[in-house]
Amino acid sequence: MSSAEQLRKAAEIFPDEVVTQAHVRHLELPHGAGRFALITLDNGHDHKKPTTFGPRSLANLDAAIDRVAAEADAGEIVGVGLTGKPFVFAVGADLKGVEVIAEREQALAIGIGGHAIFRRLNSLAVPSFAYYNGAALGGGVEVGLHCTYRTVSDSIGAFGLPEVFLGLVPGWGGCTLLPNLIGAERAVTVIVENALNQNRMLTGPKVYELGIADALFEAADFLEQSLIWTSAVLRGEIEIARQDPDRGETWDQAVARGREIADEKVHGAAPAAYRALDIIAQVRNGDLRAGFDAEDQALADLIMSDELRSGLYAFNLVQRRAKRPVGAPDKSLARPVTKVGIVGAGLMASQLALLFARRLQVPVVLTDIDQERVDKGVGWVHEQLDMLLLKGRLSQDQANRLKANVTGSLDKASAFADADFVIEAVFEEMGVKRQVFAELEAVVPEHAILATNTSSLSVTEMASRLAHPERVVGFHFFNPVAVLPLLEIVRAERTDDASLATAFAVAKQLKKSAVLVKDAPAFVVNRILTRFMGEVLASIDEGTPVEVADNALAPLGLPMSPMVLLELVGPAVAHHVAGTLHEAFPERFGVSENLGRVVAAGKRTLYDHSGGKPQLDPEVAALFEVGDRVLSEEQVRARAVDAIAEEIGLMLDEGVVAEAQDIDLCLITGAGWPFHLGGITPYLDRAGVSQRVLGRRLLAPGVASLPE
Repeated sequence: MSSAEQLRKAAEIFPDEVVTQAHVRHLELPHGAGRFALITLDNGHDHKKPTTFGPRSLANLDAAIDRVAAEADAGEIVGVGLTGKPFVFAVGADLKGVEVIAEREQALAIGIGGHAIFRRLNSLAVPSFAYYNGAALGGGVEVGLHCTYRTVSDSIGAFGLPEVFLGLVPGWGGCTLLPNLIGAERAVTVIVENALNQNRMLTGPKVYELGIADALFEAADFLEQSLIWTSAVLRGEIEIARQDPDRGETWDQAVARGREIADEKVHGAAPAAYRALDIIAQVRNGDLRAGFDAEDQALADLIMSDELRSGLYAFNLVQRRAKRPVGAPDKSLARPVTKVGIVGAGLMASQLALLFARRLQVPVVLTDIDQERVDKGVGWVHEQLDMLLLKGRLSQDQANRLKANVTGSLDKASAFADADFVIEAVFEEMGVKRQVFAELEAVVPEHAILATNTSSLSVTEMASRLAHPERVVGFHFFNPVAVLPLLEIVRAERTDDASLATAFAVAKQLKKSAVLVKDAPAFVVNRILTRFMGEVLASIDEGTPVEVADNALAPLGLPMSPMVLLELVGPAVAHHVAGTLHEAFPERFGVSENLGRVVAAGKRTLYDHSGGKPQLDPEVAALFEVGDRVLSEEQVRARAVDAIAEEIGLMLDEGVVAEAQDIDLCLITGAGWPFHLGGITPYLDRAGVSQRVLGRRLLAPGVASLPE
C-alpha cells in the first residue's frame, strides 16, 4: 500500500483532525542567489492551537513536496525552505489521532507514512532548509532533521523530543538522525534524559549549541536573516562543516548512561526509553534505513501498549482537565484580589509569599509571632528574588517592585485591614488554626477570603465557630510550591460559590492545577500516600527488612521509594497525618509505633547518605522494634496496591472528587506519579487489582486503555 493510500485510510478513522496546510510561495533570495520555494505549515489557528501532523496534514505536506520536487527537477528553484506560523513551527503528531488507533497495522502505517514523506526533504534535487521559528516538538523537530540545513530562533523556549515522556519513541527519524548528527551522548540527553526529567525543553540558543541547528538568529527578523544566510550557503559563501560523530566506545557509554537514567526514573516499568536506546545503539554504524525501520516497529508496538494509552490519558488530564476544573463555580462570581495576607513566615509561608507576589503582582504581607520570624520570612523571599535576578529571569526593575510588594508585620489588624485574600500556613493543629481564623475574622474586610493550607484537617470544623464560615476555603499546596503544580481546593460545608469562585480564579492566576475536593480527612493525595505508606510501614513493623519493603514499589516506576518520600515529607508530618486519618478511619489507617519513636527521638531522616548509597541510619534502626513476619517484595507490593485500590474506591463512593480522573490528576501533579501509570487508576485496572479488590474497573474500557 502506498503512503497516500495509508494516509487516506488513517484519515477515515480520524475525522476530527485539525488540518495543517502546507502553503508554497516563491521568492527571490537576497544577493541574486536565485528563486526559492518556501513551505509554511499553518493550521489556520493562532499559537494557542499549535500546528500538528495528522493524516490529512501529512498528505498536504506530501502534496507540497510533490510541487517543489517537480520544480527542483526542472531547475526552476535553487532550494526549498520549511517554516511555521507565528510562534509555532510544528509540535508533532496529532495525539488525538493516535488515541483512536485500534490495530497494529494502523499504528505501523503512522510510522511508515511519516518517514516516507519527511525523507523526501533530503532527497530533493536541491538543498532543503528548516527554519525553526517557534515551538518545535516531536515530529516538528524531526521533519527539520530530514532537511539539509537548519536555523533556529533565539526566542524559542519549547524545543524537544517528548515522546519518551509520553510512552513513545521519536519515530519519524529522531532516534536515527539525531545521534548521527550530534553524537550519541547529546542525543541521549535530548531523547531520554530530558524527556524523563519532567519533559525538559531546550531553548533556541541550546539547540544551536548542541549542533542541532546550523545558525541562530534573533526573533525580530528571524526569517529575513535565515533567508540571507540561506543565500550565503547556496552561493558558497558559508560552508557548513559537520564532523562525523564518535562511533567508538563513547557511543556505547552514552547508551549505557541512558539505560542508567531510565532505570533510575522508571525502573523498567515503561518500555519507551529502552526502545529508544535500542535504536540509538543500532544506528551506531550510520545505517539510516535500518534505523527508520526500527523506529516504525517501535512506534507500532508502543502505540498498541497500555503504557502509551496511560501516558496519553495523563497528558490529556494535565493539558485539558486541569485547565477546566470540574465543579468550579461560574468564574463571573469571583471577586478581585488586590492584596494578599499570609499568616506565618516559615518556609511554606515564605514560598507562598514568593508565588503570590510573582503571579498576582499585588502587595503581600506576612505576619508571625515575633519580629525575628517575620524578618526571616521576608528576607528569604527577597533572597529568592535576588537569585532570579542573577539568573536573568527578572529585570532589576521587576525585582525591585516585587521586593517592595513583599513586607512583614506583627500587627494583623493593620496588615490585613485591606486584604482580599488571607491564607494561613501555621502549625497543623486544629486549636491553633481556629484561633488564627478567629483573630482574622475580627480584622479583615467583610469580603475577604479566609484560606487554609491544611494538609489533613477539617476545613468545616476550622470554620465552624466563625460568624461567616461561608468565606472559608481549603487551599492546599504541595511542597516544593514552585515545583508541584497541584492545588487541592476544598469546599467546606458552608463555603459559598463566590468564595469558591475567587479561590479558583486565584489558583488560575498562580498557574496551578486546581482540583475541587470534598472536605474529607487528608483530601486526596495525602490520603492515598498515607494509606499506601501505612501498609509499607506496617510490613516493616511486622518484620520485613526495611530495604525489602522500600524496594517493593520500584516496579511501578514511582518518582521515589516510600522511605525517600517519608524523608521528603518529614517523619513528624507523616506521623501527624497518619494520626489524623487513624482517628477518622481506624480500621484502615494505622499509626506506626516505630515511626512514632523516630519522631520522638527528633530524627528528621531515616537514611544515612554520607557513604554514597543510602543506608538505614543505625540510630534509626536501633529505635525499631519489629516482629517476625517477613514478607517478600511481591507481597508488600500487592498489599500496598490493594490498599490503594480500596481507598480510591471508597473515596469515589464518598464523593471526595467528581471522578477517578481527578484522583489521577492529583497524583500526577501533586505527587509526581508517572504518566506511564496514568496516575494510578489505569494501572490498577490493567493489572486486575481494581477488579479483584473492588469488583469493578475504575475507568471505562477504552479510557487509558486500547479501544475495544
